[in-house]
Amino acid sequence: MPPPGTEESPQDSAITRDINRTFPAHDYFKDTGGDGQDSLYKICKMPEEQAFSVLVKIMFDYGLRELFKQNFEDLHCKFYQLERLMQEYIPDLYSHFLDISLEAHMYASQWFLTLFTAKFPLYMVFHIIDLLLCEGISVIFNVALALLKISQKKLKKYEREYHTMREQQAQQEDPIERFERENRRLQEANMRLEQENDDLAHELVTSKIALRKDLDNVRAEKRLATLAEEKADALNKELLMTKQKLIDAEDEKRRLEEESAQICSQLSERLEKQQVANKAEIEKIRQKVDDCERCREFFNKEGRVKAASIVREGSDEETDEEKEALKNQLREMELELAQTKLQLVEAECKIQDLEHDLGQALNEVQASRKTWFNRTLSSIKTVTGVQGKETC
Repeated sequence: MPPPGTEESPQDSAITRDINRTFPAHDYFKDTGGDGQDSLYKICKMPEEQAFSVLVKIMFDYGLRELFKQNFEDLHCKFYQLERLMQEYIPDLYSHFLDISLEAHMYASQWFLTLFTAKFPLYMVFHIIDLLLCEGISVIFNVALALLKISQKKLKKYEREYHTMREQQAQQEDPIERFERENRRLQEANMRLEQENDDLAHELVTSKIALRKDLDNVRAEKRLATLAEEKADALNKELLMTKQKLIDAEDEKRRLEEESAQICSQLSERLEKQQVANKAEIEKIRQKVDDCERCREFFNKEGRVKAASIVREGSDEETDEEKEALKNQLREMELELAQTKLQLVEAECKIQDLEHDLGQALNEVQASRKTWFNRTLSSIKTVTGVQGKETC
């Protein structure tokens, strides 16, 4: 099995292309074909499982993944913590950075994101990574504070050297050239201020126009709100009136229902009485027919006339007088039967009239209910429709 870093890989061309761009400013890695780039090439070709395991370990167990999440929110938190530590341990340098508006993200971004590998010697980076793996991400703050504290004296020294150099250049420079340069600087500053003034004037005019439009819109919205309130008040009044009409209609409905109930009750009572009377009359007639022996010979139990074949035998032997008497009695019975049937027809006609009156009364009640319901429903639909349009 070949040693790690020597086996062939389908990504060899991509690795070779990216080697020169990994640490372009670092002395150890900038030479093409040098020991540094050869080491990087071997590391990049290490087994995928090992490389991925190392990446997962550093990112998750040591919290480096949080620096890159949610728009670098945790990285900005680290910058804030570093500035507060500077204020506590090296206040002079903190005040100096504050005076020149130098913020932590301007110089410390690569410290946290690359673990000092971008600008520092490898032997120093190796020690820092060793400490990071042993103690955690707090090592970055310790190293950063140490670098800033060591650089504090050098920064003050370089600042004094800069001012001294500027004073020497000013003394050696021709006064006319200095004044001309100062004049050019002032002219540029004047032009810049005039441009800023024009921009501010344009912005002021634009803001006034926008403010006027906003004010007009507010006034229009206020008028619309007033109209909407007036319409809402009118609709509320109409709604109250509709509610009152609905209450009145409900009272009218109850009154009509009570009247219809009374009419139905009365008609039902009259119908029942008439039916009872008719039944009693029919029963009386039947009783009379049953009591008469001769009637039983001519009528059956249902009150119908028997056929001539049923008449008893021996009728031929009766005398003419008896026949005549029977004929007279038969005519009387037929007349009485006709009168009874006429009374029965009259009773049925009365029953039909009562049923007709009952149906007409029920139709009137139903029509009054339907008219009241349609009128109430149309009023409610009108009110709700107007309110829906106003809401839209």
